[in-house]
Amino acid sequence: MSDWNAKIIAEFRANDGRVGGPFEGAPIVLVHHVGRRSGKQNVTPMMYLPDESDESTVYVFASTGGAPRNPAWYYNLTAAGHARVERGTDAYDVTVTELTGAERDRVFDEQARRFPGFAEYAEKTAGIRTIPVLALRHREAA
Repeated sequence: MSDWNAKIIAEFRANDGRVGGPFEGAPIVLVHHVGRRSGKQNVTPMMYLPDESDESTVYVFASTGGAPRNPAWYYNLTAAGHARVERGTDAYDVTVTELTGAERDRVFDEQARRFPGFAEYAEKTAGIRTIPVLALRHREAA
């Protein structure tokens, strides 16, 4: 894990899910996932968009700051189909579903409206890749 992520994770946990700096006021979730090749446990901080009609669902964006490739965590999550998240002071299991078409566009556009950096990421990736949007839905214990 990078020092950058480690600092964000420590701050998140020390402040009941809130962080400062460039992420001041932004909704952050910590996503626990397993490397699809390495089998290594990972924790990745991500900005999210809450679903306005379903409080058990949040959306995350594989933007990688507008890099030409998807982040490794995207492949880990889509391969596994499940993960664990820390949201505020809660931790719970989620299912992972990739959004497509108009639904993906609607959710991404709302994130870009709220946080214009995401529109810049989309501009950087135009013609190279479409930034994936994943729905993380709370999975009730069976």
